[in-house]
Amino acid sequence: MNVDDFLDDLSGLSFPHAFNPYSEKCAVHDIDEAPAIRRKNLEAILLAATTNGIDSLWIGRDLGYRGGRRTGLPLTDEAHLSSHAAIFGCTSLSRATKGPMVAERTATIIWRMLESIGRPVFLWNVFPLHPHEEGDPLSNRCHTRAERQACRSLLVWLLRTLSPRHVVAIGKDAQNALADLGIAAVGVRHPSYGGQAEFITGITTLYKLPEAGRGNPQLSLSLP
Repeated sequence: MNVDDFLDDLSGLSFPHAFNPYSEKCAVHDIDEAPAIRRKNLEAILLAATTNGIDSLWIGRDLGYRGGRRTGLPLTDEAHLSSHAAIFGCTSLSRATKGPMVAERTATIIWRMLESIGRPVFLWNVFPLHPHEEGDPLSNRCHTRAERQACRSLLVWLLRTLSPRHVVAIGKDAQNALADLGIAAVGVRHPSYGGQAEFITGITTLYKLPEAGRGNPQLSLSLP
């Protein structure tokens, strides 16, 4: 499998009550060419990662409706597209949506730490699509065991191809899901639901960042 094959397989995934940002268009927020833009965003990062190598692979649970559903990049909202391009030294990444730019609290905290680390970290999810509640596409739900098992080959390809120095599970849900797939990972607290300070401490410790890199553990964000 090469990058094109990977993207073709990813784009071809289909599950009930799950949005595939690489082949589907959101009727509310997307511009006409949105699926192609998101695929190109991911392709740019993948090509840079496979060509130049990475330090680590961070894995979340699944795409969120304010982040990866819109950008095509896990754990990345529209406010951090330029940061994602910069950390891999690739061409600029594009928005696929219309209207005001949307930021996500989790992505903001994660990218604060990625910028402190200053190394190429590839971001992924156990389930690489956006699972949502039936009848409410702009909601989040946890993916099922059957859904993650169906996507396991993509994650295995990434691990074998990128050979990360660290595999980091963002949150207990992601760590448990990876264990179910037979994939070991270092776990850190998810930054949402009061876990921000523990997430920052966990990443600071893992990457041996200066204590000053912790900054204010309770980052103030004016997000809904």
